[in-house]
Amino acid sequence: QVQLVESGGGLVQPGGSLRLSCAASRSLIDYIVMYWYRQAPGKERELVATITAGGDTSYEDVVKGRFKISRDSAKNTLYLQMNSLKPEDTAVYYCSGEHRAPGLPPSWGQGTQVTVSS
Repeated sequence: QVQLVESGGGLVQPGGSLRLSCAASRSLIDYIVMYWYRQAPGKERELVATITAGGDTSYEDVVKGRFKISRDSAKNTLYLQMNSLKPEDTAVYYCSGEHRAPGLPPSWGQGTQVTVSS
């Protein structure tokens, strides 16, 4: 069973930083693209950042310049470095990955709560 497990969430003051981790039970090479999503209370889940197997990254406009997605294949871990956090960044953050193997559904983690508040 493929698993993704997020960690690193918590309570942080506005302007602070957090680094989220997503540990994979299998090699990151097995994923052709990986994502960070977030879902705030009462809102739909939204895509935050994307990284391809080749290392290309993209970000939603609201987090550009503040968030950075990265992957460490040696540790089978995906990261999201979040700086200059704002109250509107408060959400449950999820990692997800699309498999190279055809026919496999995307994998999702259980989510980690990030709360930005003074």
